[in-house]
Amino acid sequence: MTLAWRHLLRALYLETSTPGTPKTCPSPKAGAFWTSVAKLGLHTKPSMPPCDFTPERYQSLAYDRVLEIHKQHLSPVLTAYFSEPLLLHQGHMEWLFDYEGNRYLDFFSGIVTVSVGHCHPKVNAVAQKQLGRLWHTSAVFFHPPIHEYAEKLSALLPEPLKVIFLLNSGSEANDLAMLMARAHSNNTDIISFRGAYHGCSPYTLGLTNVGFYKMELPSGMGCQSTMCPDVFRGPWGGSHCRDSPVQTIRKCSCASDCCQAKDQYIEQFKDTLSTSVAKSIAGFFAEPIQGVNGVVQYPKGFLKEAFELVRERGGVCIADEVQTGFGRLGSHFWGFQTHGVLPDIVTMAKGIGNGFPMAAVVTTPEIAKSLAKRLLHFNTFGGNPMACAIGSSVLEVIKEENLQENSQEVGTYMLLKFAKLRDEFEIVGDVRGKGLMIGIEMVKDKTSRQPLPREEVNQIHQDCKRMGLLIGRGGTFSQENLLVEVPSGKGFFISGRDVFVLH
Repeated sequence: MTLAWRHLLRALYLETSTPGTPKTCPSPKAGAFWTSVAKLGLHTKPSMPPCDFTPERYQSLAYDRVLEIHKQHLSPVLTAYFSEPLLLHQGHMEWLFDYEGNRYLDFFSGIVTVSVGHCHPKVNAVAQKQLGRLWHTSAVFFHPPIHEYAEKLSALLPEPLKVIFLLNSGSEANDLAMLMARAHSNNTDIISFRGAYHGCSPYTLGLTNVGFYKMELPSGMGCQSTMCPDVFRGPWGGSHCRDSPVQTIRKCSCASDCCQAKDQYIEQFKDTLSTSVAKSIAGFFAEPIQGVNGVVQYPKGFLKEAFELVRERGGVCIADEVQTGFGRLGSHFWGFQTHGVLPDIVTMAKGIGNGFPMAAVVTTPEIAKSLAKRLLHFNTFGGNPMACAIGSSVLEVIKEENLQENSQEVGTYMLLKFAKLRDEFEIVGDVRGKGLMIGIEMVKDKTSRQPLPREEVNQIHQDCKRMGLLIGRGGTFSQENLLVEVPSGKGFFISGRDVFVLH
């Protein structure tokens, strides 16, 4: 492990003397503050913030038996973190507990999925009540929870985005959005960014442009990738590009209201339209901020111009809000709103159900009718009573506990603090994001911007776990990237190439 990383760990240490995790910006007066490197020695082990919750005693399968069953009967795809996989037993708000009773601060949240906290009391109570009343009916019968939820969700979206299709996962939602785009436009080609992640189903694999999700076999026909307008690692970028409190360290001569990088990336987008797709297209998918690729933000104004170009070709514009939605970005409830655009279709999942399998596609009446003319769309479990009751309670908690405002306040504070670390440490190449979707890209040095070696990232990952902090990994160079997403708007998501991403 590099000496720089050891110093950085100490600088990141949040020392807390108040109970629980603060829901507002920490300050010295409140007892929560960032401790400088000078106050902590290289071998100081940070102490965990206090927690007044006691988990139940673990009484299930022995750890070795779990490993044996997993090897014999579950997918051989290597997805588990750590050489000794973590066996979790219970969760409470921002905390997770393993089978031995060890406590962890969850900065991952099941990849931006636990939106209001593990086993949130209100969500739990609603789920238990609905569980005792009605689990499942399917869409051939009506039940109040689906209508109550549809009314609440539609109120959070602008006109004419008012028709809701309920499903079970983000991949399923993007599958349906692809079908809608093609049914409505009578065209086939769909464009998405390089580095995009829109799912891992046979259909959405065509939209996903992260190398290790690609197969040698045909999948996702009719999908074309275009250059990701990444102002840190791409060919163009400067010091005014992002809608973020923190900009890149790259210099430019742009005025604050002008972005030459945006213009250059738009030319690349036009080139894709001219050379890689038919004259008329079905649509364009975009995450408001790329998640799996490392919280990559586009230049301000890019999506607005790209949407106009797509519509000129007869296509529809799809905003993938699976990671960015439900107030995570702070300033707005939906990520597309931060770009000043109005999509034709919006897909959502993950945080919609706080971990319960649930997803939605929201579109216009016109597009919904185009689909209905061509397909009797039906989903057995989509919009079931359990999911809708839980979804309604999640929306209520976000509002009642001011979690969108919390994301804005705490996220801005964190971004500015991490920017100071970037200025101090050579291995912190970039800090970016908005609200509680924050990326910290780790590099060998700022000049080359080469990814931090895998072994050093492995050590970072293990060290964080050892200190009781759970973070994730992802991005174009996933071995160098760490993902961090905190439930209840209290933490961060670390992702990307050598990127820490904070949600």
